[in-house]
Amino acid sequence: MSDSALASPTPAASSGAAPTPGAEIPPAPKSNQVLRDIMGGSVVISILAVLLALVVGGILIALTDENVQAASGYFFSRPGDTINAIWVSVSGAYGALFQGAIYNFGGNTFVKQIKPITDTLTFATPLIVAGLGVGLAFRAGMFNIGGQGQMLIAAACSGWVAYSFPLPYGIHLIVAVLAGVVGGAVWGGIVGVLKARTGAHEVIVTIMLNYIAVYLISYLLRTPGALQAPGSSNPKTPADLPTAVYPDLLGGDFNLHAGLLVSIAATVFVWWLLTRSSLGFKFRAVGVNPNAARVAGINVKRSYIYVMLLSGGLVGLAGVAQVLGTVTSGFSSGIDAGIGFDAITVALLGRSKPWGIFVAGILFGAFKAGGFAMQAGQGIPVDIVLVVQSLIVLFIAAPPLVRAVFRLPTPGVAKKPKPPKASTSSPVAASTGEAVVAK
Repeated sequence: MSDSALASPTPAASSGAAPTPGAEIPPAPKSNQVLRDIMGGSVVISILAVLLALVVGGILIALTDENVQAASGYFFSRPGDTINAIWVSVSGAYGALFQGAIYNFGGNTFVKQIKPITDTLTFATPLIVAGLGVGLAFRAGMFNIGGQGQMLIAAACSGWVAYSFPLPYGIHLIVAVLAGVVGGAVWGGIVGVLKARTGAHEVIVTIMLNYIAVYLISYLLRTPGALQAPGSSNPKTPADLPTAVYPDLLGGDFNLHAGLLVSIAATVFVWWLLTRSSLGFKFRAVGVNPNAARVAGINVKRSYIYVMLLSGGLVGLAGVAQVLGTVTSGFSSGIDAGIGFDAITVALLGRSKPWGIFVAGILFGAFKAGGFAMQAGQGIPVDIVLVVQSLIVLFIAAPPLVRAVFRLPTPGVAKKPKPPKASTSSPVAASTGEAVVAK
């Protein structure tokens, strides 16, 4: 064979499957990367965390059901009975949860049919505003665990104005709401000042302020002439004046009140604050890296104070909704009902984003409204709902676990395309990257 035949590659060599060393593999289409980011993003993770928690909750419901336990005793002889008992137990529980939270198919009137969704929105109202307060602090790198204390102080301030000062209709309500917001803001601002001036950790300070608020309000409710109703031995305030009560949105047949409109307005305000204002930009910069924000000229200490003032005021709106909304005959120290800590869960599920918190608040309001119906209709302990809520937090806090269960991609990490395999049928030896034709 001539030298020219050896020097020039044959068509088989030029079309060989194996690439030459150093050749770049073409990148994957950009649409694939966008799809990977969406599927592995926070929104999908949050939705799947809720679904996964419902699945685990269904397993717990089945394990604690007496009929399932009885049928499992003869599972190997009649497995269909066990499967049917599990289906009846889980579907009945979640069906009751839906009818107690969204729509009651068994209601004989339209009012009874739609009342569950109004109850959900009523329960969601304080959760939304409290979650906004906690989420705003999260965005600035602050952990506001003091929702309970801020709610109680705000409730005491708004309730005191609501029954002590006979003001004209409209003005009285506005003054009572503002009193609650100021009370919560002051209680949260104490944390910001201590953080800025002394470096005290906000988690410790907020937890201690919770205890102070609980025992302070408890003392005032048992002290005649303070918050205790005159002539009463119960630790309870007098009834609110009618001019200081949130008006009903759908009439007296429903518990839904104008506090829902306040929560929507608060959501819009926090969204504008974080995305359209310079103060919100400073909060986000401090939350990402306080040292870099300080170098950029942002007063980090002042930002701590401002964000805790706003956070406490928003959480205070939850206490206002409890006092001026569903509770019109006075309130006691148990008015918080765990909302201050549920707000942390709502903020986590909403990823500290205003509209995400709004949706998460409605979801947890549905859990609260439907949990009672599930207990009354199916005999399922309402603690199962609390377990589901706790599991949601667990899965939200562990995104890699959710991605592993559903085999989701990690956002921002491009999948490397596999190099083409070398063809074994070609007489070309491409291991050295040179086209060599066998004689």
